[in-house]
Amino acid sequence: MHISPENSYPQLCFVAGLTCEACTARTALDLAQCCKGLRGKMIGQLFVQIYPHPACSRMHGHFAESYREASTDRPKTLAAVA
Repeated sequence: MHISPENSYPQLCFVAGLTCEACTARTALDLAQCCKGLRGKMIGQLFVQIYPHPACSRMHGHFAESYREASTDRPKTLAAVA
């Protein structure tokens, strides 16, 4: 059976072992590591560019919240870890 990526989201992700929440949270974390301080519309625009498939659109809020959390977290210092 041939699975077309155009018609099988999010099932294709589930087969690969990803949940929508885990996928968008990880991508938001990676984005925050590269580019901190994005706001409102820019976060939304990047979400649409990263996740263009309509099945992913419901995760916009989760992505934005995950980005904001990751973007504001302060790195742990050695003193805080010890």
